[in-house]
Amino acid sequence: MRKRLPRQPLPYLMLAPSVIVLFSLIIYPMGFALVNSFYFWNLQTSPYPVQFIGLSNYQMVFQITPFMDSLRNTLILSIGGTFIEFWFGMGIALLLNSQLRGMTIARTILIMPTTVAPIVVGFLFRYMFYEGSGLFSWLLTGLGFAVPERGLLGSSHTALASIAVADIWEWTPFFAIVLYAGLLSVPEEIVDAARVDGASRVQMFWRIILPLIKPTAVIIIMIRFMQLFNMFDLVFVLTRGGPGTASRTLSYNLYYEGLVNYNIGLAAAMTWLIVVIVTIIINVYILIAFKDWEW
Repeated sequence: MRKRLPRQPLPYLMLAPSVIVLFSLIIYPMGFALVNSFYFWNLQTSPYPVQFIGLSNYQMVFQITPFMDSLRNTLILSIGGTFIEFWFGMGIALLLNSQLRGMTIARTILIMPTTVAPIVVGFLFRYMFYEGSGLFSWLLTGLGFAVPERGLLGSSHTALASIAVADIWEWTPFFAIVLYAGLLSVPEEIVDAARVDGASRVQMFWRIILPLIKPTAVIIIMIRFMQLFNMFDLVFVLTRGGPGTASRTLSYNLYYEGLVNYNIGLAAAMTWLIVVIVTIIINVYILIAFKDWEW
């Protein structure tokens, strides 16, 4: 008989090839970016790095690019968007979990926005945001709100919020479907026992349901935050980071320096700054959100 492998290492051995390939695909680009972040390299002047300049690229990120404006816009979009999408999704999930008629059809329709490519969503909302003829402009005017002269996408006061509206429309169903699956895993006997003890709906939600689905909630919040932090598609289609830098995000800023200005060294330095910022934010989130978990 063949000697069987010990049971415990087997899952790790099966995962090893995928992990090795994944790390290879990650390590080389990140190493390439790290090395070239210390060189002056602009494709408009040379196809190769010209000279070693140390930390000058990192300094220029803050001096000649709107990095801090982009960081502020990115944090507003990622934190605000995740918060709104989570609670909207939670409300829809609770509704789906009720015994109302038509919920099966509603679940089918609900998932449709997440199947649309973000670039298509961008064009769709771009037409709806048009000044005068756009749906949103018409609705706001009808409700008595003043629409900016240059339109919702052309005003520095409304451009970022308009991008957020498009993203919330597309990704709130993602939260709703995942949280609905979490609600289905809540033991019915616990809810029934709380109801018999006289707990109100609000008390059952905050003290029973929400703690029980917390593992699901903290994971999807982290995933969605990272997706929003890297938002590019909607910004590119709707505003191109404008007007000015009012809606420019870190990802669009990186694209602009690397693929418009062809400043590869500067873009490489910016890449690593973004990596450091995301790593710090995610690790702080993990320390707070996962501190009570038993591993």
